[in-house]
Formats: sequence, structure tokens, C-alpha cells
Amino acid sequence: MRFLHTMVRVRDIDESLDFYCTKLGLVEMRRKDVPEGRFSLIFLAAPKDMQSSKASGAPELELTFNWDPEDYDYGRNFGHLAYKVDNIYETCQQLMDAGVVINRPPRDGRMAFIKSPDNISIELLQEGDSLPATEPWLSMENTGSW
Repeated sequence: MRFLHTMVRVRDIDESLDFYCTKLGLVEMRRKDVPEGRFSLIFLAAPKDMQSSKASGAPELELTFNWDPEDYDYGRNFGHLAYKVDNIYETCQQLMDAGVVINRPPRDGRMAFIKSPDNISIELLQEGDSLPATEPWLSMENTGSW
């Protein structure tokens, strides 16, 4: 398992970049606008993590800007932790066997979400290419929120 990023939702990109980059000293590594989802993702790295970020996309802070205004009450601005795993299906099965609920199953062979006992969302991502879609994951429904 390898740590990837922590996601934080932001209300104002310019204000947030001023804080995280100008004041705190993080560096913008890449940006992705997703018009169909109406959001932008901006990935930042600490100066000493820039080489690792360039090579593997980690460790980073992901700023998520939703284009439609939203008030982030009750910690909704904090999104999730993300980890890459060697085999998404084996990892999810081990977690389920240990009593962990898979909130968003890896139907696509690439991504799943679980929650910590404190209700923190954790994204699990397949290392490398997505695995072939397979049962029981393919037809497994989402459970709760993630």
C-alpha cells in the first residue's frame, strides 16, 4: 500500500492557492478540469516531495473546487484519504472479511471507498491498470455514503 493524497474541498481557488502556495509554500503540480462533473482538481506538493509527486503522483494535497456554490458545514470540505493497493479485489475482500463495509465497491476494477471508525472516507485505487471487471464486485451496490 502507498499513500497518495488527501482531498480538501475549497470555495475559492485563488484564495486557496494564495494560502497553500504563496503562504504555506506548496507547489502546484497539475490541474484537471472536469466539465461533465462541474469541478476542478488541483494537486499540490511540498517542495521536498516534488520529485516523488512528479514520478508517482504522491504524496500530494488535492484541492477540489466544485463549480456550483456549496457551503461546507460539518467538515464536508475534508474529502478523503487515498491509497494505492496491489490488488483492489483482494484488498476489498480482506477488509470485508475483517468486518469493514465497502461503501463503494470496485465495480470498475480500479476504485473503492471505505470509511474509518470515525467516518473518514478512504479511497482505495488499483496500482497500475484497472483489473478486469468481475463478480461479485461488478453487481455490488453502494452502501451508505462515501
